[in-house]
Amino acid sequence: MVRYAEPGTVEWVESGGGPLIAVPETVLPFWAGADGDETASDYDRACEVDGFIGLLPVGDSAALVFGDEPASTTYLPDHRTFVRWSAADSEAALLAEVPAALDTAAWEAEVRWSVPGAVVLFDAAWPGTDATRADRVRIALEPGRYAVRAAHVRPGPETWLGLVQLRRLPG
Repeated sequence: MVRYAEPGTVEWVESGGGPLIAVPETVLPFWAGADGDETASDYDRACEVDGFIGLLPVGDSAALVFGDEPASTTYLPDHRTFVRWSAADSEAALLAEVPAALDTAAWEAEVRWSVPGAVVLFDAAWPGTDATRADRVRIALEPGRYAVRAAHVRPGPETWLGLVQLRRLPG
């Protein structure tokens, strides 16, 4: 696997070339990744997501799929935003541009995502039960419904990033 992000301030998750996915912890055993005897694996279903984000049923919940490109991705809880590294000279340069990127983003249509609590971000090719892998990040989310929106932003000449922002919905 090619590493695009250097270890630093935040934990980055990378893929081997396909989409990343955020699966609620409670349904991780139901995500088979590229494994399985079916004609279309969970990974194949994730690859079919068109656009920046999409939802796929997993157990009695849904997983958030990060489409478009296999960019290194992290979660910034202060902004309730997943940040996807497309281009930047350094992690510090990329993270410094996030506030401006959030202010100027042209957001795509929202999706509604219900989560029972924490989710795990990882490469969609891996089974959810493969908890020993180091390239995963657990994200503590409050149970509930979220509006999820995505954008690709170019806040500077050398900095391009994807944003996937969560907004907690009442109820």
